Amino acid sequence: MNDIKVLINNDKIGTLFFDKKKREYGFNYVKKSAPISLTMPYKQSTYSWQHYLHPIFEMNLPEGYLFEIFKKYLSKEYGYIDDFLVFSYLAPNIESRLTFESDFDKRLFKGVDIDEILNNDSEDTFMKLLKTFLDKNAISGVQPKTLALIKDKESLSLKEYIVKTWGEEYPYLAENEYFCMKAVKYAGVSVPNIRLSINKKFLLVEKFNYNKKSAEYLGFEEVLVLLGKNRDKKYSGSYEQIAKTVYTVSTDKETSMSQLYKTIVMSYLLKNGDAHLKNFGVLYDSEFKSINFAPAYDIVNTTAYIFKDKPALTMFGKKIWFGKKELIKFGINHCYLSLSNATVFYEECNNALKKIIEEIEAYKSNNKTFDDIACKIIDSWRLSLNEKSYKEIPDEIIRNWTEN
Repeated sequence: MNDIKVLINNDKIGTLFFDKKKREYGFNYVKKSAPISLTMPYKQSTYSWQHYLHPIFEMNLPEGYLFEIFKKYLSKEYGYIDDFLVFSYLAPNIESRLTFESDFDKRLFKGVDIDEILNNDSEDTFMKLLKTFLDKNAISGVQPKTLALIKDKESLSLKEYIVKTWGEEYPYLAENEYFCMKAVKYAGVSVPNIRLSINKKFLLVEKFNYNKKSAEYLGFEEVLVLLGKNRDKKYSGSYEQIAKTVYTVSTDKETSMSQLYKTIVMSYLLKNGDAHLKNFGVLYDSEFKSINFAPAYDIVNTTAYIFKDKPALTMFGKKIWFGKKELIKFGINHCYLSLSNATVFYEECNNALKKIIEEIEAYKSNNKTFDDIACKIIDSWRLSLNEKSYKEIPDEIIRNWTEN
């Protein structure tokens, strides 16, 4: 594979290359320009990265389900697979602040009508979307998903959506995430536009890296990138690190820290054991005048599937489902909140949880297939309402789940 050109506003500002013998990735700026990443300011020498792509590029690589598809396809076609080949294949079709040119051609894609997806959420539809938009799937995450260009009825424009589905290992995951994201929104946290399909097999999530007012793509970086870590380190870290990182780079620190704090609190209350370093990020404009916490995303209840699941990262050095006292302490000590603000924000989250419990109770009575998972979710959420800390879900609750 030849070098990959890296562009901003169609202007080449650098090249990415791979030395196979040394197993070393390198990036060189070819002109003095705005940085490609908040962690990679302009310099004349090479940014070298051993064995892994630089985090700003690697965050686009598929994982899990999608990676296995690319592995099978590219290995058969080229006789090998590595991150540089995968990124070279996907790069021309990435739509973001950074764009790329590689040995592969940029493709033109036709949009799909949103109602066609929402009303025909079958496995055949998902596979058709995956095949149609495979070359655009520069998205991470292990569950079955695909990027798709979808026609917006109101503006008649094309928008990028992530279409998520689920398999037998995590049944009814679309409904699970749908209700968790609604709860986070009720808490006053910004979230992407989401839609649940008619048969509850798909969750459609609109990508949020495009500014409609300025008609430009915003820069987006995961906290994992800001910490200079690769994807195998996404569970290595703490919520204190996330708070410190977001605080350091944010321009509107008050808003960013309140949004981050409530996102972390909701992940604890909702029993989201997958809130790792890739699931928090920041957005910024082209001039870096506005750098702030990105909308919350990828929040699900994990204890309904992994009964003894724990938080993905540490807080106060431990992986425990902390209660009110500890979460308020975290807000004060690490999100730079006053006691009154941390308490108010916690109560907003608590009230959001109560509201979503009422909604899911009513919903499951009319959606019997979701009843088993819904009951496990609700039980774990009611545990959060007692505001105590737990090392894990108590055995008596788990016995109730398994016996019923």
